[in-house]
Amino acid sequence: MDIRLLGRMLGDTLREQEGEPTFDLVENIRQTAIRFRREQDLEARHELDVMLNQLSNKATEAVVRAFSQFSQLSNIAEDMHHNRRRRSYLLDGSPPQAGSVALALKRVISSETNGMALARFFDKALISPVLTAHPTEVQRRSILDCHLAIAHLLNERDRMQLTPDELRHNEEELRCAIQILWQTRILRSARLSVYDEINNGLAYYHYTFLTEVPRLYAEMEDLLESGMGADAPRIPPFLRIGSWIGGDRDGNPFVTHEVMLHASERQSALALDFYMGEVHRIGRRLSLTERLVDVDDALAALAEASPDRAPSRADEPYRRALIGIYARLAATSQGLGHVIRQRRPVGPAAPYAKSTEFIKDLDIVIQSLKQHKSGLLARGDLRHLRRAAEVFGFHLASLDMRQHSGIHEQVVAELLGHCARDRNYSELTETERVQWLLTEISSPRLLRSPYLEYSELAQSELCMAQTATEIHRRFGRAALPNYVISKTDGVSDILEVALLLKEAGLLQPGEKPRLHLNIVPLFETIADLRGCGAVMDELFSLPYYRKLLDSRGNVQEVMLGYSDSNKDGGFLAANWELYKAETELTKIFARHKVELRLFHGRGGTVGRGGGPSYQAILAQPPASVNGQIRITEQGEVIGSKYADPEIGRRNLETLVAATLEATLLSRDPLGERAAEYHNTMEILAHDALTAYRNLVYETPGFKRYFQESTPIREIAGLNIGSRPPSRTQSDRIEDLRAIPWTFSWGVNRAMITGWYGFGTAVEMFVQRQGRGKKGLGFLQEMHSTWPFLQTMLSNMDMVLAKTDMGIASRYAELVTDINLREEVFGRIQKEWDLSVKWLFAVTGRTELLQDNPTLARSIRNRTPYIDPLNHLQVELLRRYRSGDATDAVKRAIQLTINGVAAGLRNSG
Repeated sequence: MDIRLLGRMLGDTLREQEGEPTFDLVENIRQTAIRFRREQDLEARHELDVMLNQLSNKATEAVVRAFSQFSQLSNIAEDMHHNRRRRSYLLDGSPPQAGSVALALKRVISSETNGMALARFFDKALISPVLTAHPTEVQRRSILDCHLAIAHLLNERDRMQLTPDELRHNEEELRCAIQILWQTRILRSARLSVYDEINNGLAYYHYTFLTEVPRLYAEMEDLLESGMGADAPRIPPFLRIGSWIGGDRDGNPFVTHEVMLHASERQSALALDFYMGEVHRIGRRLSLTERLVDVDDALAALAEASPDRAPSRADEPYRRALIGIYARLAATSQGLGHVIRQRRPVGPAAPYAKSTEFIKDLDIVIQSLKQHKSGLLARGDLRHLRRAAEVFGFHLASLDMRQHSGIHEQVVAELLGHCARDRNYSELTETERVQWLLTEISSPRLLRSPYLEYSELAQSELCMAQTATEIHRRFGRAALPNYVISKTDGVSDILEVALLLKEAGLLQPGEKPRLHLNIVPLFETIADLRGCGAVMDELFSLPYYRKLLDSRGNVQEVMLGYSDSNKDGGFLAANWELYKAETELTKIFARHKVELRLFHGRGGTVGRGGGPSYQAILAQPPASVNGQIRITEQGEVIGSKYADPEIGRRNLETLVAATLEATLLSRDPLGERAAEYHNTMEILAHDALTAYRNLVYETPGFKRYFQESTPIREIAGLNIGSRPPSRTQSDRIEDLRAIPWTFSWGVNRAMITGWYGFGTAVEMFVQRQGRGKKGLGFLQEMHSTWPFLQTMLSNMDMVLAKTDMGIASRYAELVTDINLREEVFGRIQKEWDLSVKWLFAVTGRTELLQDNPTLARSIRNRTPYIDPLNHLQVELLRRYRSGDATDAVKRAIQLTINGVAAGLRNSG
């Protein structure tokens, strides 16, 4: 219904703005593209070619914009439909659904888990979605704000009984919003700076996090209270938001120490600004007079300490108390160097030293209300504000630092070269490096001298560590708690960071050393995943490192990379190596009695670890979640998950529910069959990896095929992120970042990163083992029993459904070498056919997305608007690469990339 409404309004806007002929042209292209998709009709293909070839540059841009906007409006309608369905379940009194906190807590409470186990879970739990800035976020903030306005108006139609006049006004506002959308530039005119990315990331705290996170906590408290009564455990602030935006400098030269400090300052300013606005709003409401209500002594003292001396409020102690809290918040904000954006305080007041002091004052207000017959007032906005202060503090979000291990090695080598000229760090063995690093880390001696000159690289890295010290001093250690090391493959990579932290005072050596940040190794490639257990085993065997770990609560975080492992070894092999790595880490941590916290570097696509979070968490190896999990939220999925507050809260709720169930209800479903299942997966992963690497890294000319059959070079010209698309100046696939690699295959609809190699692996297995108990029958048993395989194949099912080999074949025609084109595309087509065939055989399904009709319908609704963009893009790429490099053609190509990415929703 909403899709038809918005489509009709956009069609009217198109007629009005561009004319009836353009509208007819758009509709004709759409209908012809549908014929080609459904029937692979050669006549439809010819008609498309003729229409697209004849388009002028001006007409092309209008057509591209129309399909992009249709696609985005259908996304809004789809989101509203999901919200509507969820509300209808709640209104009908239907049982809570899987993925809801209500169902998770109900299962936990009714299980054998006792209250003490639940309390222990909350005491040690940490669940943290971590926002990252990656170059697949194609939406401009102006466009996103317009989408939110449209969503709000649709929501108004749903939730309110509108009079005829109100309905006409609503429709007029919708038409206005769509007209603004049509007349707003879709593309950015300049590449995003890191400062832009910081501001864009902060928008989601306004949209969702600051309001919905406290409400989710309140829901959990109420559910526990109703289910457990007086035995309900207290819920500490275990759900927190993290960020890499402004701290992730791996391959991004634009992230400097000034940028990192700016990110922390902006985050803190936003938190204080929010608290001041809420305190003022609540204070205006609490007009309770002491002539009618009593107050306790602590509240009276708080009111008396307020700088408010207005006679009109002399008998309103709650207002005076909150005016005093506001004044202290304003002083705190000014003391941290922020500009006060709210109203000026009525008078001077002492700043809060810590956010806990602010919380203490709120508790005084809340307790007084509770004790004097005003409990309802204490449960509303004040309760949410107190929880927000507890979760977000004065820093808002934990900012992570990240850098590549190779950079650390260069800086440490330079430091050693200055202090020990007879030793060359790069020539030391791993054992020698570890021994030297341990000696220096445990020594009070600093290696850096103010009398020596250092390279620009060394100065930059040392400045980053010093700035981290400044951030800790101003905003607290929770503002910057983690240092992530990309491409970790040895113990020395971890100790090098420890040494750099010591140089900045973030590691204090001695008999009882103290480490003020978590050092987080990131294992990314297939080889690194296979070796991560040995690295951590060796690390934990170092007595001095264990002392450092004791100062961090004996918790070690490990990050696992989904993107690079997939680019390295393909979908099936990467998933299995990740599962094995988690299993091995769990055993090693248990043996060393160290608490494991896993940080999952999941992207938007299945090829980068994407897919439904609930199933993904429940499919983790037994005991690997254990109440603590961090997950990256990357690129375009941030907007789709957290721009709408209702959808954002549901996504947060899913993370909490899955972590609860995986920790407190998880049972190993395999039992004695585990070894046999694992051995079978090892065989499948080996054959899938061989097939994938043979195509990507061993096929002569494959790099050329990739560059010509995808818009990778054109993507590099899009202003969609501050980070360069490649780590180096090389054009090798090995050096290309996983994000544009996956993005390119998504845009050309081949999507090999989400399935290639599976079909060959299963076919080889069945040929060797047969279709009986040891072959296909055994794989079917594995699928019916094992959540890991169920989740993996469900995600692959989704990717295969979004893949379109007909459209991919049109991109293949851009490859000028006919023999190369036919060989590579022929192999991709054959593997797709095999993958679909064996997916159906293993799962027992007969069509893609058979078990997920909602998603199937969603894809059907969106593809009529995405497919024409792909066809147009092929024609534009052909023009551009033939020499028509006008601004109009380049802009139209970029518009199609934007439109396809927005339509697919998890393209990169």
